[in-house]
Formats: sequence, C-alpha cells, structure tokens
Amino acid sequence: MLAADTGGQVTGIDLHQPFLDELFAAAERRGLRDRITALNCSMGHPPFPDGAFDVLWAEGSAYAIGFDTALRNWRRLLAPGGVLVVTEAEWTGPDPSPQARAYWAEVYPLRTADRNIAAAEAAGYQVAAHWPLPESDWWDEYYTPLAQRLATADRTGPGMDQALAALDRELTLRREHGTDYRYAGYVLRPRTGSAPVPVHAPASALEDGMTMAAEADAATARTARPETPEDAAAIRAVNLAAFPTAGEADLVDALRADPDAWIDGLSLVAEAPDGTVAGHALLTRCRIGGRPALALAPCAVLPDHQRQGAGTAAVRAALAAARERGESLVVVLGHPGYYPRFGFAPASRFGIRAPFDVPDEALMALSLDASRPVPSGAIRYPAAFGEVSGG
Repeated sequence: MLAADTGGQVTGIDLHQPFLDELFAAAERRGLRDRITALNCSMGHPPFPDGAFDVLWAEGSAYAIGFDTALRNWRRLLAPGGVLVVTEAEWTGPDPSPQARAYWAEVYPLRTADRNIAAAEAAGYQVAAHWPLPESDWWDEYYTPLAQRLATADRTGPGMDQALAALDRELTLRREHGTDYRYAGYVLRPRTGSAPVPVHAPASALEDGMTMAAEADAATARTARPETPEDAAAIRAVNLAAFPTAGEADLVDALRADPDAWIDGLSLVAEAPDGTVAGHALLTRCRIGGRPALALAPCAVLPDHQRQGAGTAAVRAALAAARERGESLVVVLGHPGYYPRFGFAPASRFGIRAPFDVPDEALMALSLDASRPVPSGAIRYPAAFGEVSGG
C-alpha cells in the first residue's frame, strides 16, 4: 500500500521469512515488485545508514521492542525533513479498570497519550499529529476475523491450547474493558538541532520515569554485584515477594545446593538506594546438545522496585559476568517483550529447542561470543528445575 500510494521505493523488514515471502508475492500480483525490497533483520537494530529514509512506518509493531526503544533507535534513520509514523497502544484515561490494568501489566506497559507524547519529545521529536484509531480497526479488521479463526483452529499442535487461551483472554478483555485502552497513531518529526535523551541519562529525564527506556537509564544508577553468603535470605525474600508461589524461591535454593548447576559469581543482586537487595538474576549451568551453556532463571524484583531499573541492572551484570568467565551462550524462557533489550533472540533460529512445549517466541538465546559456534539441540536443565529438566 505504501509503494502504491507514494510511488516511492519501500524497504520492509521482518524476522519471519514467510512474512517477507508473502510481501513479495503480493507485490508481484500488484505489479509493484520492482519498488519493494525486504530484509530478514531485527527492527531493534536495523542495518541501514543514518538518514536512509524519508518515512519510517511502523503500524502495530513497535511494541515488539518497546515504544521508547523504537523512538531512540530509529531517529538516526530519518533523512532531513523525514517523518516517523508509528502506532502505540495507550490508556484512554488515567484510571483504567483493575482488570485492564492487571492484563496489560503482564503483557506490555501502557501509558496515557500525554506520557507517550512526553517520551517522544524527550527522544528529540516534535509531535506533528496524534490520531486515535477508530474502534472498527479493532473489531472489523482484527478481532472479528481472529475470533472466526479461533473457532476452527486445530488445538492438537504443540502449545496451541495455551496460545488459544491467551487469545481468548485478549478478546474477552477487549469486549468487556475495551474502553480503557486504544491504539493511536503518532506522526513524529525530529526536532532540528535537538538530540534524544541519552541512554545513560537518569530516569528523571523522562516525565513518567517508569517506561522501558527510563528503566534502562535507571539501571545505570543501580549497584549490581555478585551475591554473598549473607544475601541468601534477602534473595529468597525477593523471589517470594515477586512470584505468587514459593516455587522460584525454592528453585534458587535448590540450584545453590547443586554443584553441577551452581557457578560462583553468576548470581547477581541489584541494590536499592539504601543498599538492601531489590532485585536478583541467576545464571546456572545447563547443556544444549551435550555442550555447556547457561540458563537465565529466575529473575525477580521486589514489587516496590519494579520498573525502576533493578531487574535490568541485575540481568546486565549477570550477562557481563558470564562474558568475563568466557561463557558463550545463555538461554531464557521468558517474556518476548522484555529480554530482546539485552540481545536475546528466538532460540529456534539457532536450532535450540526446549524439552517441553513452549511458544517459539518465549524461548530465547543470546550468543556471548560471536567467534564460537552456537550449539544446537534440546536444552537439558539442572535437575532442580524438576519436570522441565528434560530428564
């Protein structure tokens, strides 16, 4: 549509090759193939020179790396006079229902329009337009067709029950609490002579101080260090407070007692301003295809310190410590909206699989040393992980 409407050259990027193949087929049918190119690469770090594009168009996609990360990483790609058109989900008012707030707290951190605008301005943009998308875009174009497909979906495939349950929950929330949130389009132009807020700036540089970008900034002000024997009780308290059951706290204790899993120096804590333990990240030994690797789990932050950089600081410190030890690979089973900020990508790209059914995007891997080959095969977790240990 962009190629047809603008008459210009369009470059599309995606990490899923079948989607790019669909794009090429559609362009061929419409006689536009000569004006469309596509690359299989990450939107988080597009491999293009500065000033490469007059328009950047990201509709329903920036959430994959986070709105603030997108604003920060894409600004350099715009030519003088260029424009970024991006959509973002946002609260419609300051007091969403508890049900909507609880759902989005798990899925993606939403803000109101004024806070998104403040984040765009802090990143060096002028907001030329803010346009709430009509309700028909949700139901007529997305949820109605999705509900029809759910009704006839094959539930026998790996992970399908969980995936369909998640989508059904999303549909129900939209139906019952859809007035609490919306998608909106933003038209943003880089301000002449301005610069975005640097990554190392304090969290107070942004209005809300609770965004993912601000969390990355706040992490630089956090002290993260290896655990000491005196930290064991505090680490257990963090995991008990962060999770609904004692499972993760018990897991840490069991891993600490397993000499085949535990590695001194790879259990990292992030300190609160008063020096107490606020966050924790743990790397332990696992094996992939019989070769050694590291598993990142669990990661936990005290509720009062969440979204303030403690988790980010602990994870970064753990990964840095692993690199210093000469480790080459880390795997994590977690939220696909959180861990890519550290460089994690779907493990399936490396031929790595879990010993149990999980959504492809939830199992991720990070190569710590590009000079060493990445092992492939099934992950064998430490015995403390119980039934997910792969036997």
